[in-house]
Amino acid sequence: MVAVRYDDISMAFDFISSASPMEHNAYVSLDTGEVYWTSEFNDALDEDVPDDLETSDRYLTIPHKNDLDLGRSLALRFVVQALPARYDQVEGFFRRPGAYSRFKDLLQREGVLEAWYTFEADSVDSALRQWCAENGIEILVT
Repeated sequence: MVAVRYDDISMAFDFISSASPMEHNAYVSLDTGEVYWTSEFNDALDEDVPDDLETSDRYLTIPHKNDLDLGRSLALRFVVQALPARYDQVEGFFRRPGAYSRFKDLLQREGVLEAWYTFEADSVDSALRQWCAENGIEILVT
């Protein structure tokens, strides 16, 4: 089992999830616990990564939020709890571009935006911790 700082996993996850899947990537070394970042848009990130990063089985790819069911479905789970009468409306948002902007505007108008941010943060934390446990990563809290 390799030990990795939770902040390193969390920051890499945020980086990956800030873009479309496969645009940004991050990997954990199963030997050292070091986290390496790569990007389709920033070659400077690629300068300090090992040559065998994408070919060796000694690196584990940190998941994108969609891989952990933390995208659209998370928003819909929140709506079921906080605004069940708005479920069909929010589901409709996610059929078109700009869904998150409309979703957050609705949450603001309904007075539950802060509750969403708490729900989202708690869900991400729980999913990342579970992913670490499933992949033999010991979380270091610093």
